[in-house]
Amino acid sequence: MIRRQRYRLRTPSTGREVLIEAEPGKTYRDRDTGEPLEVVGKVLPLVESSTSQLPWAVENLRFCPHCDQMVEKDLNDCPYDGRRMGPLVPAQ
Repeated sequence: MIRRQRYRLRTPSTGREVLIEAEPGKTYRDRDTGEPLEVVGKVLPLVESSTSQLPWAVENLRFCPHCDQMVEKDLNDCPYDGRRMGPLVPAQ
């Protein structure tokens, strides 16, 4: 399965933002206003650097217990030291 880079796009008039997997050179339009969306930036992690599907945000990250680096919650192995991380414990 080919993964495309995710981008954050914004509607200029309303300021509403959306995260989508976009293709370079293609124009995306707001579903309500019909105006073209502006590219605000690439969403981390970049496609070529991680196997995670989650964007880098505080609620999607955890610390590796071995190297103390922040990694995405949906990864089983730390991308920095390659060691297996324990299961997530739900918040009480």
